[in-house]
Formats: sequence, C-alpha cells, structure tokens
Amino acid sequence: MVEIQDIIWIDVFIEKIWKKHHVTIKEVEDVLDASPMIRYIEKGDVKGEDIYAAMGQTENGRYITVFFIRKANNRALIISARDMSRKERSYYEKRK
Repeated sequence: MVEIQDIIWIDVFIEKIWKKHHVTIKEVEDVLDASPMIRYIEKGDVKGEDIYAAMGQTENGRYITVFFIRKANNRALIISARDMSRKERSYYEKRK
C-alpha cells in the first residue's frame, strides 16, 4: 500500500496541468487527501522513484487521475493530473 505524507509541487507541472487539463492544485490535493486508489504504472528512471497513478474524487465530485513519482519518506512529486477516462472511472467505481 502506497501512503502519501507530503506533496511536492514544481511550477512547470502546475502550469501544464492547468493549461492542458484545467485541474487545480486544490483538486489534486482533494484526491490525494481522500484515500485514493493508487496503482503502480512503471519503473522510474531513477532507482526508487517509480511512477504511480492515484484515482479519486474531488470535494466537488470530479473524478481525477493524478500521476506522481514516489519519492523518499512517502512524498509524491506531482507530474500530471486529468479527468479519468471512461475505462479508469469504471475500474475505480468497481473497486472503491
């Protein structure tokens, strides 16, 4: 089980997430604070920094998938966030 204790933000990713997907920092934090369903995606380029996806809902009910690199001490470096696809939402609904 992956547990997130802290979120790391980099300005360029914040801007990209907003411009491309219209997802706010608050929405990402809503998802990560509400016991999201986390799946391993792929091995990262740096040892111990694998990529994960966290699926969940915002306080306003928006279904979001957040992509992050898992860092030491259960920290998450946010690299992207977007609305769930139909397939992701179906997967999420069946397993939540």
